[in-house]
Amino acid sequence: MSLLNDLNPAQRKAVLETEGSLLVFAGAGSGKTRVLTYRIAYLIQEKGVSPRNIFAVTFTNKAANEMRERVEHLLGSSARGIWISTFHSACARILRGHIDRLGFGKNFVIYDEDDQERHLKTVMKELDLDFKMFHPRAMQSRIDRLKNEGMMPEQYKPSPFNIFEKRLALVYQKYQEDLRRNNGVDFGDLLLFVTLLFRKFPDVLGSYQNLCRYVMVDEFQDTNLIQYQLIRHLVEGHRNVCVVGDDDQSIYRWRGAEVGNILNFERDFPGTKVVTLEQNYRSTQHILEAANHVVKKNRFRKEKALWTENPEGELLTLYVAEDEEDEARFVVRKISNDILSNPEESNRAYRHIAIFYRINAQSRALEEELVKHQIPYTIVGGLKFYERKEIKDILAYLKLIANPSDGISLKRIINQPPRGIGEKTMERIAVFSKEKGLPLYEGMREALKEDWLPSGSKERIGGFVRLIEEFSEEAKTLSLSQLTLTLLARTGYLERLKEEGTDEALSRVENIDELVNVLTELEQGEDQVSLETFLEKVSLVTDVDLYVDKENRVSLMTLHCAKGLEFPVVFIVGMEEGLLPHYRKGEEAEDLEEERRLCYVGITRAKKKLYLSRAEERSTFGVGRANLPSRFLDELPYELMQMEERERRRDSLFSQETHWLDDFNQSGNEMDFPMQESRFSEKQDIVISPDGFYPLRTGMRVRHPQFGDGRVKSIEGMNENQKATIVFRTEGPKRLKVRYANLEILE
Repeated sequence: MSLLNDLNPAQRKAVLETEGSLLVFAGAGSGKTRVLTYRIAYLIQEKGVSPRNIFAVTFTNKAANEMRERVEHLLGSSARGIWISTFHSACARILRGHIDRLGFGKNFVIYDEDDQERHLKTVMKELDLDFKMFHPRAMQSRIDRLKNEGMMPEQYKPSPFNIFEKRLALVYQKYQEDLRRNNGVDFGDLLLFVTLLFRKFPDVLGSYQNLCRYVMVDEFQDTNLIQYQLIRHLVEGHRNVCVVGDDDQSIYRWRGAEVGNILNFERDFPGTKVVTLEQNYRSTQHILEAANHVVKKNRFRKEKALWTENPEGELLTLYVAEDEEDEARFVVRKISNDILSNPEESNRAYRHIAIFYRINAQSRALEEELVKHQIPYTIVGGLKFYERKEIKDILAYLKLIANPSDGISLKRIINQPPRGIGEKTMERIAVFSKEKGLPLYEGMREALKEDWLPSGSKERIGGFVRLIEEFSEEAKTLSLSQLTLTLLARTGYLERLKEEGTDEALSRVENIDELVNVLTELEQGEDQVSLETFLEKVSLVTDVDLYVDKENRVSLMTLHCAKGLEFPVVFIVGMEEGLLPHYRKGEEAEDLEEERRLCYVGITRAKKKLYLSRAEERSTFGVGRANLPSRFLDELPYELMQMEERERRRDSLFSQETHWLDDFNQSGNEMDFPMQESRFSEKQDIVISPDGFYPLRTGMRVRHPQFGDGRVKSIEGMNENQKATIVFRTEGPKRLKVRYANLEILE
């Protein structure tokens, strides 16, 4: 029972409710991982549950590893046998044991997104589809969505009047047939096929229901329909299921996540006990108040409010930049002067700082400014290590050795390094293989047996086949690192890179060296790692899994990548309408609420200090556009904000103690600002054109298409650069670039 002494009352309640269904709403930074790990420890230590009967599932390898390490710290050797995994890894493990029932070999290969796209393009070319009319990425996204909904090709019924859907049905069918021929699966198949196994083979389902007597699901708000079905299948007998999540952090709707899974859990599992964790251990009170004010505007959520015993902390800082370059200069200035040079922040390092943005394109100006000031940085979610060309080439060799049916990998490395095997030769072999009903590699072997190839092609193809067969034999006795070094030497891949002698080639050599180091480290671990296990692990690596904060660098990432991380100092840039919330999300209630949750996630990553910034003008496709401030800024209380110097100097409205309504109410609901003569003395009742001059003057009444009626408080600049501060009747003060404001003059 000493375990419970480390928990607050709400956490303790969640740990003690071990039987039946339990829903834990865990606010950001409220200790949900602690609850899950202590709950596992309590089941084993106090309730006598076998570790082998506990199944805990989450979304990233990083989270699964952290959970496993914490449990082992609490229980030591008693923790052995617990199944803690990601959804995809768990499904891959189940399929390794039973996929033969679905007609696949157990040595199946898992295709990552890049392999998926290459495969899909091949299928679409064979169907003679125009990539401009039917974009491969769009097809890939729709197929993923169908799989997330549990729909096989034969179940999909396209609209007879929708040409895209009709072509999608053809592509999906052929894509799956080709995957089967290659003995390969993609990410969506991992989940879909396990559901299919459970549905078709009750004995398989029963064995896992008996094994997984206590099921725990982390980040439940991120589950999609098929993940939810998997969990329901596993627990339908005993119903011992604990789901932990936060509806306020559901930000992956675009990839199938259903926030309704957590909001409707009590309805789907009658008698569910509910615990809400609201005490935050991460952030200051001011940061939490800001987060609460933003997210409470959402209608579809479970009511909760984060609080903390931490100090109030500093106010949030808001900076209004002229453009993205000025915004980047502000960020770098704060990093250099106010954070790392401040004696009070002597314990700060670059790795304690993160910059979040909504879209990847925003990193450009930030990177240029960081480079200019020699500030080291890393981009989280950029090109992953395992996505680099040279690494994918070596992995393709290993995949083909493990699974000779893998035609996608074969096509990748048949000429890496060059062997003089042309595309026409490969096309002929592909046709020959299909006629024989064989995978591509087996088709090659058969073509050699039947002496079907011309002499020159026969020699080159024969050399390649002999090479792969030698590697396959040696894979039975060599370690992974030895096998990799052997194929690097015999193929001449490494030697060719060294001969190039360019900086890029030498960088690729270094990456290959790092891959060998990874394999060596794996071999030194306690568990023996097979070739199939290693390839499976690589295929399921996520951006967050690759993130390490050991190097002293500033972290740059999108808000979506930020989930699951935390930093003492956080910058959120681009707080503008069109960026956050993003313009592609439109005004639909569900989309807007997810954008607000994304903002909430960004805010709650900050532990000590939070900076927000927006640009009055931001270039899009080389053209500067004026931007309105994000509506999420309007949802933050003024008393939590402090304006950076430029804002205080050029627009004192936010720093005045009097509210804007005082101005509005000075003269019977009409703002009585002194009239200022303008060089445009004539009254003009016009809609201001972006191409003309702007006859504004202080005190003039105007109407804005979004903010309604207001009065001009001050004017600065001329012509295209003219800006006006306008106090609106319902929205308060706004500082707008007149060129883009589309104001109507009312007097």
